[in-house]
Amino acid sequence: MRTQVGIVGAGPAGLLLSHLLHLRGIDSVVLEARSREYVEQRVRAGVLEQGTVDLLNEAGVGERMRKEGLPHHGIELRYGGAGHRIPFEKLVPGRAITVYGQQEVVKDLIARRLADGGKILFEVPDVALHSLEKSPYLTFQGERLDCDVIAGCDGFHGVSRPSIPEGVLSIFQRDYPFAWLGILAQVPPSAEELIYAHSDRGFALHSMRTPEISRFYLQVPTDASLDDWPDERIWAELRARLETVPGFELTEGPIFAKDVSAMRSFVAEPMRHGNLYLAGDAAHIVPPTGAKGLNLAVADVRLLTAALADFYETGSTELLDAYSDTCLKRVWRAQHFSWWMTTLLHTFDADDAYGGRLQTSHLDYVTSSTAAATTLAENYVGLPFEPGASHA
Repeated sequence: MRTQVGIVGAGPAGLLLSHLLHLRGIDSVVLEARSREYVEQRVRAGVLEQGTVDLLNEAGVGERMRKEGLPHHGIELRYGGAGHRIPFEKLVPGRAITVYGQQEVVKDLIARRLADGGKILFEVPDVALHSLEKSPYLTFQGERLDCDVIAGCDGFHGVSRPSIPEGVLSIFQRDYPFAWLGILAQVPPSAEELIYAHSDRGFALHSMRTPEISRFYLQVPTDASLDDWPDERIWAELRARLETVPGFELTEGPIFAKDVSAMRSFVAEPMRHGNLYLAGDAAHIVPPTGAKGLNLAVADVRLLTAALADFYETGSTELLDAYSDTCLKRVWRAQHFSWWMTTLLHTFDADDAYGGRLQTSHLDYVTSSTAAATTLAENYVGLPFEPGASHA
């Protein structure tokens, strides 16, 4: 079997890359270790930057997102018994976010790829990468897939990054001394916009997925077990951290999903080795506080599409050679913003009174200075894409 681009991973990065390549007349095959049902139900990110929304619309896969997604024009920072809105419409006019679950993006992309005759092979658990520096190919279940290029879009725990020879990559990593307990509840959101709450008890986030389903997160110890967090304890802790503003009342309801996620920052450089190009979580991880993971993956595959299209159209490798450096500029900006939001809002050492005072001072500055609030807003809604890398 042969194709032009072999894509490992049917998450949003791999699926969007396959679709964007199709729009440019470039063939691809997507290999996914999990089942279609699993990847379509996997709960992940839910905040789409303005650029991500625009690209999905331009690529013809945004119809359901436009109907069901929830546009937001601000977020609230809640601390010290008061809420402070960061108004995107005033600080970054014309730019917003849209709440639309990653699994919904995946469903839309799978449906479109299959409707267009795209080839996605699910439940292929034994993928291996070969000959990355010469004539690359993939093997799986006794099959061989020859290709010009391999795109590693299979996430942090995938096979793509470990297939790069030892000593090639530089790894930059920071692990945080807490985790996030996330829940989905069959309950209408208690507020119209996301609430980022800082308190002595720890961080909490009020989010949503639909008008009927809410998403919440709690800062918990790194060794937290779901067994230690029955529904009653979760709601009690959410109330304690969110009901700190007069008049706000948390709406409670049945919890139907729970998960605990480690918090880490991670970057592997370069994002290319030979004819293997890494994209999304295969190359970088950010703590979810800044809502950047999915959006960085979209930015990566947008650039990779433009580079591959230029290569097939002109024979030039200029954009492919620049792919890693170009991506990493945005990656490190998002790394800093995500680290900044995380350190601004979470509780670290409870005995560090000095650090606590610094956090309060910084929060006061962000919520009282137009310049500081604009910095938060423009990073949160997403910086504009680099010029010259259109999908079409």
